[in-house]
Formats: sequence, C-alpha cells, structure tokens
Amino acid sequence: MKIGLFIVQFFRMSLDEVLDLAVKKSLEAIEIGTGNYCTQPKHCDLEELLSSKERLKEFKFKIEDRGLTISALSCHGNSLHPQVEIASRHQKVFRDTIVLAEKLGVKRVINFSGCPGDSESSMYPNWVVCPWPDDFSKVVKWQWEKKIIPYWEKEVKFAQDHGVKICIEMHPGFSVYNTETLLRLRSTVGDTIGANFDPSHLFWQGIDPVSSIRKLGNAIYHVHIKDVGIDPVNTSFNGVLDTKSYSKVNERSWVFRTIGYGHDYKTWKDIITALRMVGYDDVLSIEHEDALLSLEEGFEKAVDFLKQIVLREKPGKMWWD
Repeated sequence: MKIGLFIVQFFRMSLDEVLDLAVKKSLEAIEIGTGNYCTQPKHCDLEELLSSKERLKEFKFKIEDRGLTISALSCHGNSLHPQVEIASRHQKVFRDTIVLAEKLGVKRVINFSGCPGDSESSMYPNWVVCPWPDDFSKVVKWQWEKKIIPYWEKEVKFAQDHGVKICIEMHPGFSVYNTETLLRLRSTVGDTIGANFDPSHLFWQGIDPVSSIRKLGNAIYHVHIKDVGIDPVNTSFNGVLDTKSYSKVNERSWVFRTIGYGHDYKTWKDIITALRMVGYDDVLSIEHEDALLSLEEGFEKAVDFLKQIVLREKPGKMWWD
C-alpha cells in the first residue's frame, strides 16, 4: 500500500509547493481535484491542460520528476442535479476529467453518484431516507429508473472508451451513499464503476467500514483516509442526521476528524487489514476536513498515524502452513 494526499485541501499553495510538501513527508502519490465541488485551478486548470500539449507535458513532468504518481483525478459533483445548467456544467467537467485522465495515463476518476429531484419540475435534489409515506418510495423508484441508471449507463460507456474506471464516493445526500446502493449501481451498469472508499461517510451512518469493505470486495478502486468523531451526548437526543453547519462543533452530532481523533489504532488497523484481505493494495489518500486542527497540523498527524499502520510489504509464504 502507498500513502497519498488529496491536494485540493492545500488551496493556498501552488502545485509546486504541494508536490514538494508531499515529497518532504515521503508520500508516494497525489490525488488531484479538477473541478465541480473540488475545483482548484491553481493546481489543475482543466481547460488549459486539455488544450495545450506543452502545458500537459509540463504538468506531468512536475509530478513524475519528484517520483510521485497520480492516484486519481477527482471532480465530485452532481451531474443529476434537477437544474439543467448545474447538471450540464458538472457533466462536462466529469467527461473532460475522464479525457484528461486518459492523456495523463491515470486509470481512476472520482465522482459522486449525483442525486436528482423528485420530478421533472424539481429545483433541488431530493435525498430520500425512509420509505413511508409512500410518496418517498415512489420518488426513489423514479429516481433510479428514470435518472440514475440511464445516466450512468451512458457515462460507463464513455469511461470505457477512454480506459478509465469510475470511483463513486458513497456520500449521504447523494443516491449512492452506502454499500447496498453502490453495489446496486454497479450490478446494473457494470464493473467500470467501483467505490472510492471513504470510511468517514460510513462511520456516522452507523456502518462498520470493515463489514462494508468485505461486502464490496474487489469493487473498491480507491481509498480516502478521513475520520469522524461522533458526539455521544448530542447523538443521544438528536440522532445522527444533522443539518447544522460543520463549524458548530459543540452542537453537532458528529464532525469530521483527522485519522486517529475519531477512532483508535485498532479500528484503523482493522480497516487496513480488511482492505488487504479483499485484495486492495494501492493508495490511501489523506483528506483533511477537521475543524479542530489546522490544515498543517492535521496533515502532519494524519501522515504520522498512517505510517504506523500502513502495510508496505506483500505477505510472504506461510512457512508454518
């Protein structure tokens, strides 16, 4: 396994500065945001790289010359947004990112599944979390049959034509948010789609990441490293569904944390072990969204923690068997 970094969080730094930081901390890979919710033109100007062979060559050289690889390109967005202008913009960035990935020799592009509205006249996405009243069940059926499956069938074909795998991040608020919905989409449109496995979005839903990993198996194509701290007091009377701002740390039921500040070494060692058991031997990409730690300190602590538990070498022959 390799330790990587989702560089979009270092938005104040130039690409050269972020790459130098990755090398300084002995990281081996970077994940680059190309647009939509994780745009960072300072690091990756999508239009410029697609239109200029010289800029593309320079971009690749900056990364390869430092001994780094690109684990994935990320363009988290909502291509199923009921407002056509938003959906079209997100769809274009997604497809352009796939084309750029092919040009760079990158095999994975990360995105959300998207979430439609509840009808053709909707203005905003509608994420349904219960089956009753029956209206909700009808909405979910319509979303999957009329919007989600038809859209992803087309995008899978486009990605296949460019030799790219699509890594869907299971995220509440979107139609694919847990193990079951990821596998439902994959079984319907094919194995070009897999998971960008981020345990943080599972922890607060009450999902055991280890169980999810074992259920997903070889459907895991990329991994994010981010933790969650669940507040036992606030959760005891409010549950885990929480719409308050992430800045209201004392009031929320849960908050994103740097790895190790939400769950202990044992939990994370079990996650790393489960990934090895299902055959994942690739990049663990650090993502920082901890409101209680500075970006710099959160990054430093995440790297130090991860270095203690990452499995570097392939297991040897069992001499005792």
